[in-house]
Amino acid sequence: MGRLFGTDGVRGVANADLTAEMALGLSVAAAHVLAEAGTFEGHRPTAVVGRDPRASGEFLEAAVVAGLASAGVDVLRVGVLPTPAVAFLTGELGADLGVMLSASHNAMPDNGIKFFARGGHKLADELEDRIESVYEEHRTGAPWDRPTGAGVGRVRDYDEGFDRYVEHLLGVLPNRLDGLKVVLDEAHGAAARVSPEAFQRAGAEVVTIGAEPDGLNINDGCGSTHLDKLKAAVVEHGAHLGIAHDGDADRCLAVDHTGEEVDGDQILAVLALAMRERSALRSETVVATVMSNLGFKLAMEREGIRLVQTAVGDRYVLEEMKEHGFALGGEQSGHVIILDHATTGDGTLTGLLLAARVAGSGRPLRELASVMERLPQVLVNVPDVDKSRVRTSAELAAAVTDAERELGETGRVLLRPSGTEPLVRVMVEAADIEQARSVAGRLADVVKSALG
Repeated sequence: MGRLFGTDGVRGVANADLTAEMALGLSVAAAHVLAEAGTFEGHRPTAVVGRDPRASGEFLEAAVVAGLASAGVDVLRVGVLPTPAVAFLTGELGADLGVMLSASHNAMPDNGIKFFARGGHKLADELEDRIESVYEEHRTGAPWDRPTGAGVGRVRDYDEGFDRYVEHLLGVLPNRLDGLKVVLDEAHGAAARVSPEAFQRAGAEVVTIGAEPDGLNINDGCGSTHLDKLKAAVVEHGAHLGIAHDGDADRCLAVDHTGEEVDGDQILAVLALAMRERSALRSETVVATVMSNLGFKLAMEREGIRLVQTAVGDRYVLEEMKEHGFALGGEQSGHVIILDHATTGDGTLTGLLLAARVAGSGRPLRELASVMERLPQVLVNVPDVDKSRVRTSAELAAAVTDAERELGETGRVLLRPSGTEPLVRVMVEAADIEQARSVAGRLADVVKSALG
């Protein structure tokens, strides 16, 4: 069996790849593994369970809750809330485990399960591996040791989670947002209520789009993966800026007042300078991934801020931050982690802090974001190939070497298998966009022929 856990939990087409039986089994396995690890020792265990608005989340939530309760874990069901809210509440409420049902930016038919450890941090790889192993062992027939009577878990709704999370967000802001007009694109997702509430209570005038989830429309032509509607709305309403989230709101991308995109690298650059001014940027260091634009690296060097780069995936950014005590990190895709206030990427928090920088500085986002110049970057997703052979294909290695020789020091190439989808990502940066497109196209063709 291939590894179930990717870089961000277990994902697949709901009711096909990710079934109710799997959700239940993984939840029971997680409870048993954490119990074996001593997490529950000396007390009755509690879990926080939340979801995004996908229709499939309704039955998957029921399966997860049933699995946990059947393993003797009390469950606080927080309903539809962003992933970072579930992580926050797991830590805030002293829960032993958090579970989020979401496929983030993926299309509606997909769903996923993400587990959080005590404190709201993502599970270590070895715990995920153990959960998967125990799940597989019992899936094929080994009986569970099940509690009975008063030993079974109890389930209750925890409606206070919404307000506790919003209050947490507002408590982080260095200044209010009075005088700002902001358009929020909620991707018909998990932040459809939380994000507008937080921005309004912070003083902003708010226009919302993509804020009417019906279980089927999540990420459908809106949100951080489809910015055209937000760009148009910002210009139409004369807003100072726009903020876009993905389905579970752990991402934030932005749009300036002219309708131009401000990506995750630019957001990191703006927040890095703002945090340094407040003496909040520990070691004057930012953590980002190898996917960050070369322009971001050059900007940080010019500003005297050290850049540490990791493998792709916010979990690896977070690991580096935790190990060395850094305060800010993130990805070009809009995952931004402010470790003093969040244990995972938090799109609403990121958007609030970005807006606070605009309001507090009196400078438009366009000007703030100009601290870095994005070099032309082309990303091509190549589906339906054997992504496991990216690092072992001699044909592909030779093609990459040729491309790097052509680009020289003015560009770079990065090939990597997606951690959440069945495809290979080809990224090329160059001083000239046409050269980047040409090189990326040729490499994508080689990926298809070598790995197809």
